[in-house]
Amino acid sequence: MLKTLTVWNFALLEHVEIEFSAGLNILTGETGAGKSILIDALGAVLGRRLTGDFIRTGCEWLRVEAVFDISGQKDVKEILSEQAIDADEDTLIITRQYTTKGKNSILVNGCHVTIAFLKSLGEALVDIHGQHENLSILKQDNQRYIVDHSNTKVYNQLKSYEMVFSKWKELLTEIEEKKEKAANLNERLDMLRWQDQEIEQAQLTAGEEVELEADIKRLSNSERITENVEKAYCLFDGTEESEGILSAVARVRQCLEQAGRFEEQLSELVQPLEDASYQLQDIFYSVRNYKDALDFDPKRLDDIQNRMDQIDKLRKKYGSTVEEVLQYQKKIRQELEDMENFDANLEADEQKLQVLHDSLMDEGNKLTEQRKTAAEKLSSSIQRQLKALGMQSSQFRIMISESEPTLNGLDEVSIQFSANEGEKEKSLAKTASGGELSRIALAIKTVSAQNDDSVGSMVFDEIDTGIGGETAQMVAERIAWVGFFKQVLCITHLPQIACMADAHYHLYKEVNEGKTVTSVKKLSRDERIREVARMASGKDISKAALTSAEEMIEHAYARKESFRKRK
Repeated sequence: MLKTLTVWNFALLEHVEIEFSAGLNILTGETGAGKSILIDALGAVLGRRLTGDFIRTGCEWLRVEAVFDISGQKDVKEILSEQAIDADEDTLIITRQYTTKGKNSILVNGCHVTIAFLKSLGEALVDIHGQHENLSILKQDNQRYIVDHSNTKVYNQLKSYEMVFSKWKELLTEIEEKKEKAANLNERLDMLRWQDQEIEQAQLTAGEEVELEADIKRLSNSERITENVEKAYCLFDGTEESEGILSAVARVRQCLEQAGRFEEQLSELVQPLEDASYQLQDIFYSVRNYKDALDFDPKRLDDIQNRMDQIDKLRKKYGSTVEEVLQYQKKIRQELEDMENFDANLEADEQKLQVLHDSLMDEGNKLTEQRKTAAEKLSSSIQRQLKALGMQSSQFRIMISESEPTLNGLDEVSIQFSANEGEKEKSLAKTASGGELSRIALAIKTVSAQNDDSVGSMVFDEIDTGIGGETAQMVAERIAWVGFFKQVLCITHLPQIACMADAHYHLYKEVNEGKTVTSVKKLSRDERIREVARMASGKDISKAALTSAEEMIEHAYARKESFRKRK
């Protein structure tokens, strides 16, 4: 539901802020007061095209901001979620600014979006019906939506069909992909077998390359290792020229023991030194054992390097580690198994596909029959509403025609219409004028309002063109009825429609500092009476006109109360 609309520098609208109500919002005013401009401004935040001509004379930019309550509107929230736009608080704020230089800035809950996204979002928020608009009911998807949501059985059957279709389509795509691969099956098989054999012949072990790299490092530095181990051994054990570390430590301990007899402080150093001596002896034994076992075989180094060359070759082809190479081998073996059983697997899949296709056709035919029944009933109901709305010679029919299987069924839904007697029914887009489309939309909404969970707001721009008297009253009552289920904004020149308002806004022009501006005012009850009287009798408003206007409003209130009971 549209909560507020704020406009800056949009044609005659210098700065206007309107708080709309739920139900039926009526906008009235003299011709040229700017009513349609206000709808153009609303269209701007719904993704309609803007040009510099809309910018108020003398200004550099225009801006329009709309605040929506989107509680309960799942379609809108899904669209926002796809763009990661937050809508947790059920409030949607759209701001659009356009400059004389053609710069277009669009914000949705603070996030910059494209005009294409704004247009798709706008279609889910508001349905604008005007004499020069491309109405949503011209779209075939929306025509089908009208039928599918008119009856619970049709909707439930559609869901059953969609489940089967999704499974059938998924398997069909899978089979087609397999057949595409089969074109190069033999070549692929030869390559996979060769790769598997190459990896298998290497007899790899996970983590093997780490150990080999350590061995190569050790063997490549064998001379340095030998030299330093020999030096370490000599330092421990001593040589002809010098005393070893162990002997020196033993003599130091002996000296401290003798001195410690006379100085307790020195005596305390003997035990730590003795402990150190034991540790040094352990290290000496380890060095001696390593020295005795030294055996660097040059051939062993060649063998290890050859093995690493073999592993490196495989790692360049199939993975950065031995583990990855082995994982790749596991993968190609699974693919080989699938390919070697290709014909049997494909035959099994095609049998499953046939079963799903039979089920799909069964569910689709049920859906078609239920659609035809619902379409016939809807056509009759909408036809009656059109005649009541003054279109006595019109013919309205919802056609169900056969088509290829899609997610939406086995048929296409299209509205056929003829405005005049004797003329052949044709598609709605080819035959209906703007005013006729508005009344057709009203007739459809009158019939389906209770079951329709589409857009939350509707706009009727001068739906009353060319009608009066009893037809005007019928239009007024149907707009009021739709207003029980949707928020409706309606521009009108007819008092019969205006008196049905739940909220009445008057647009008027005035001149400020030599410039014409349009202002908007929400009318009180007394102001409503006066405005309805003006619409009925012109500028010269008599006491009788005021009394008549008050009676019309009271009558409208009574009619709406009767609708409320029917609801």
